[in-house]
Amino acid sequence: MNRRKHLVMIALAALVAGTAALVYAQNEAPKSPLGEPGQALKVLYDFNALPDPVKRMLQQIAAAAESGEIENMRPVFESNELKPMVTTAYVEDPIAFWRKQSVDGSGRDVLAAMLDILSSGFVRVGQAENEMYVWPYFAETDLTLLTPTQEVELYRIVAPSVAASMKKAGTYSYYRLGISPNGVWHYFIQ
Repeated sequence: MNRRKHLVMIALAALVAGTAALVYAQNEAPKSPLGEPGQALKVLYDFNALPDPVKRMLQQIAAAAESGEIENMRPVFESNELKPMVTTAYVEDPIAFWRKQSVDGSGRDVLAAMLDILSSGFVRVGQAENEMYVWPYFAETDLTLLTPTQEVELYRIVAPSVAASMKKAGTYSYYRLGISPNGVWHYFIQ
């Protein structure tokens, strides 16, 4: 079992069992463009700290992604208040979109990307009705300020050559996933 899958399985076990698990919150997270000036967002890893509706949605997403069958994501969409955004334009069928965007036409690389980003840290951004939990935290981070540990975590999500381009630009440009505190899955988008 590779390390990413192992981490996702640990996270899922923690969610299902409801035990205190995954791990730490970094106190020295990079600055966020959405945070207060000079204030770092707190990067979280403990899925048990999430509201129950967010945990339930994460369980559904992870179970569908781990199945290897993109069609298993359809019931997750149907249980959601709305279809998550998968691109900047409206898409009637996210699964068809992901199949078309995938390398092999099956969407399995998209499912793998979901699991990869869910194995990383996340942040809570916004307030009140605009609050959102975002994976990976890099989506809300100035990549020029990463610590060595955070760079390794970024390399687990994207190839080092891609990460180097992102760090040079200072912004993360790969998949990101957002869920509101009430468990509505808002987006999985690049």
